[in-house]
Amino acid sequence: MPSEDITNVADPDLVAAVGRDDDAAMAELMRRHRAPVVAFARRLVGDHARAEEVSQDVFVRLWEKWDRYDPAAGSVRAFLLAITHGRTLDVVRSDQARARREERDARRPSVPVPEPDAVVIATSAGATLRRALLHLPDAERAAVELAYFGGHSYRKVATMLGEPEGTVKSRIRSGLARLRDALAAQDL
Repeated sequence: MPSEDITNVADPDLVAAVGRDDDAAMAELMRRHRAPVVAFARRLVGDHARAEEVSQDVFVRLWEKWDRYDPAAGSVRAFLLAITHGRTLDVVRSDQARARREERDARRPSVPVPEPDAVVIATSAGATLRRALLHLPDAERAAVELAYFGGHSYRKVATMLGEPEGTVKSRIRSGLARLRDALAAQDL
């Protein structure tokens, strides 16, 4: 598409040209529709810088998913504003979730520094636990370590060990019972 007459090309044709990686067509679409996209995003997110970020995302999505535009469904501007609406909702929800997390974290009491004797007891208990783990059968020890020290779900442990999930659950239960008995014998 010759760039000198691109200003006369209809929006749907420009979108089709974007599908052929035509940078000039994308630039023309941005020239025509960037201001309304930014204005709409700004109304929704309340911040010009965030609205600019949303606008960039909208045009990147157009570049990557140009084929989702259906001229029969509406204008290119309506298509872009629909993408803008969805993207700004994502941004607002993300901002709200972050604010809730920060507020929750601010209310969370600070972690107290443990007393030296508590550190000694915990270290001793940890050493006892490590010794008790060594006495478990290999299959039980592997399952318990992955689930409780690795933080993996039963399903993930089963996948990692190449075993059925029920087998892994049984091994973890029996391993924990053996550990409980071993630790009870140590009076911990």
